[in-house]
Amino acid sequence: MDAVRVALLREVLAGTQWPGAARRFAGVLRRSVVPAGGNLLLVGTESYEPWHLAAHLVDEAAWSGLPELAPTLVRHHVLPGEPPHLSVGLSRLEAARRGHTLLVVAPREPGEGLLERVHDARRAGATVLSLDGGDADLGMLAHDVLSVPEGAAELDLDTVQHLVSAAAGENSLPAQRGPRRFRDRLARLADQLTAPPPSRW
Repeated sequence: MDAVRVALLREVLAGTQWPGAARRFAGVLRRSVVPAGGNLLLVGTESYEPWHLAAHLVDEAAWSGLPELAPTLVRHHVLPGEPPHLSVGLSRLEAARRGHTLLVVAPREPGEGLLERVHDARRAGATVLSLDGGDADLGMLAHDVLSVPEGAAELDLDTVQHLVSAAAGENSLPAQRGPRRFRDRLARLADQLTAPPPSRW
């Protein structure tokens, strides 16, 4: 979803909690991964892979100048011959520790196996963040949660993922890694032109 569509979506959702909640959660994500130099692990459930969120975060990492936002997609089932970026299995969670951020996306019940792995990662020192449908067990394990209950009137969890990924790359200056490229300046200008006006409250 491009910046213009995100801006339109925020306009439609103005007056609801979602734009602000997504920005708050994205800020938590950014503050967790940037000082740690990345180490963002993204995992879904056995029946739901957040590959779309992974792709958007990779895009935001490139456009914002924050490579730390680019996640490693952790998958429940890896098929032989798949490319390296799609070949990271659940065993990767066993290496999560302090300095790692584990972002769990679970529209429905995550399942005992995933909950156990998330619990182990948190106990080893990883920061756990959850985008979910309101699962209480996952909520208790996470350091921060953004829940979209199934049947929410305004939107669904997929839409909230768009808001979060877009907000994750906002409101931050690119890291100074040399002269800013023309594309970086153009992207920053496009973001400013399409951002909703600041609240007067």
